[in-house]
Amino acid sequence: MKIGSINFEGTPLFLAPMEDITDPSFRAVCKPFGVDMMYTEFISSEGLIRDAQKSLRKLHFEEEERPIGIQIFGHNTDSMVEAAIVSAEANPDLIDINFGCPVRKVTGKGAGAALLRDIPKMLEITKAVVNAVKIPVTVKTRLGWDEDDKPIVELSEMLQDIGVQALSIHGRTRNQLYKGISDWTLIGEAKNNPRLHIPIIGNGDIISAEIALEMKNKYGVDGLMIGRGAIGNPWLFKEIKHLFETGEELPKPSMAERVAICREHIELSNKWKGEQVSLREIRKHYTNYFKGYYNIKPYRLRLVTAKSFDDVNQVLDELLNEFE
Repeated sequence: MKIGSINFEGTPLFLAPMEDITDPSFRAVCKPFGVDMMYTEFISSEGLIRDAQKSLRKLHFEEEERPIGIQIFGHNTDSMVEAAIVSAEANPDLIDINFGCPVRKVTGKGAGAALLRDIPKMLEITKAVVNAVKIPVTVKTRLGWDEDDKPIVELSEMLQDIGVQALSIHGRTRNQLYKGISDWTLIGEAKNNPRLHIPIIGNGDIISAEIALEMKNKYGVDGLMIGRGAIGNPWLFKEIKHLFETGEELPKPSMAERVAICREHIELSNKWKGEQVSLREIRKHYTNYFKGYYNIKPYRLRLVTAKSFDDVNQVLDELLNEFE
């Protein structure tokens, strides 16, 4: 599989861009487990062109994170072009356009998945961005707006024809949000469309190595993108690659391994965002870091209500004593 000058071996694994999740600290934790490509958190085009500090800060990445993409979103063509140019100056490997975010604060402004209801506008924005930068442009989107409007197979051809070099497809409509089960049928149809020659990356409900193998074999996608399944579960990438390569399942990480990764994550997050912001954002990860242990709920409750990382580390010490 190839995107521009980026060559991938086998079926590459992508860490999906996620707001308040895929910051530098979480990317640093995931990379050693075998992620083939990562993205920044998605960035508002309007924030970038107005020099909003939070948006500009999201452009940061380290060289060892490559290949890496910067994902932008917005509804105004001129703003998206300007944001793409600013993003390209940060020297990522590609620019990704978000046409898939379903949350109201994004779609309510005509951005993200809202553009699935205005395909001409989506194509206008995409073509303008492709023409504005010299690095590859890719797109992440969904099947369509709702059950009665799923244009993804035809849309894939349109995006390819205006210069998009890869397409990531989430197997839900906008109206589904993250509910129900993702439907990979149309992802498979897009991949197997004889007119389509750009890579198709499948996304949705990849929460285990077994599911990853099933989706790869059943639908023949070029790559797999993992989002919520990686939250608090960075070793999922290693488990998937091991199953792909050997046909065998890896044992789940021990409590000591989980605690070590959790501690690394909170230390990096603390350095990047400070204790109070980190304490709030890392709560999303605690459930999965320690998933599967009997009677873990009281410990998780203490982790998500901790007032300091000293309190967190005390709970982690107790977990080691209790479960190792």
